[in-house]
Amino acid sequence: MRSRAIYMLIAVIIFVAGIVAVRPLFNKMVHQEKKPLRGYLDMIDLNAEQKHRVEEIRKDFLPKVDYIRKELREKRLELNDLIFALKPDMKAIDDKTSEIADLQIKLEKEVINHILQEKETLTPDQQKQFHEIIDKEFTKGGLGVHGERP
Repeated sequence: MRSRAIYMLIAVIIFVAGIVAVRPLFNKMVHQEKKPLRGYLDMIDLNAEQKHRVEEIRKDFLPKVDYIRKELREKRLELNDLIFALKPDMKAIDDKTSEIADLQIKLEKEVINHILQEKETLTPDQQKQFHEIIDKEFTKGGLGVHGERP
């Protein structure tokens, strides 16, 4: 019974963390007056060739992460239903939690690969700026800008 409560607590924490992670993005989008950021390289002055290369990289990256995020939203809704069922099935909750964790890992790996691809388009000075931006975002708890749509 105690392990069941622990699993339930873990599931609720993951669910709430997902909601908390999305809220700053929503607030940023609503309160942003200038052109919205689609990625961190939008914070760095790029030449035309670099902008073109970055857009090509994003054509592959953004659909991938949009799909993963869609899957995460669906799995979290399924988890919500499992948690609030009349008789919660801890095995099903645990399985759904594992599915969510796997998708989060997949998303993180896609973002890291994307950062490495974008980094290759930059000059050494721009790479330093990019590093500072990414470092700042990691310090704040994540890379929330990627994938925002104008």
